[in-house]
Amino acid sequence: QVHLVESGGGLVQAGGSLRLSCAVSGSIFSVNNMGWYRQAPGKQRELVAAITSGGSTNYLDSVKGRFTISRDNAKNAVYLQMNSLKPEDTAVYFCNAEVKATIFKRGQDYWGQGTQVTVSS
Repeated sequence: QVHLVESGGGLVQAGGSLRLSCAVSGSIFSVNNMGWYRQAPGKQRELVAAITSGGSTNYLDSVKGRFTISRDNAKNAVYLQMNSLKPEDTAVYFCNAEVKATIFKRGQDYWGQGTQVTVSS
């Protein structure tokens, strides 16, 4: 069993900052790609930022320069620092990780339960 637990969401005024955290626990041999997705009401879930096990990153165009994804491989954790937040960033943010339970198994995608981020104007 693998579990992803997120924290750090909340309500913030436009221009403010929040830091999301996600910890992976359970039966883990390795954690490969990790990422943050978000889903606003009535919209599809979209990739916000992703990071490989080697540290390469990519971002949704609308968050480039404002959000930073990072990870701590020793803790199997991923973080999303969100600065200069805008009302359009309001959404439920989900952590995603590709986890190999053993050396013999293929990686599987796991999701956190989601954390609400609300940015007021």
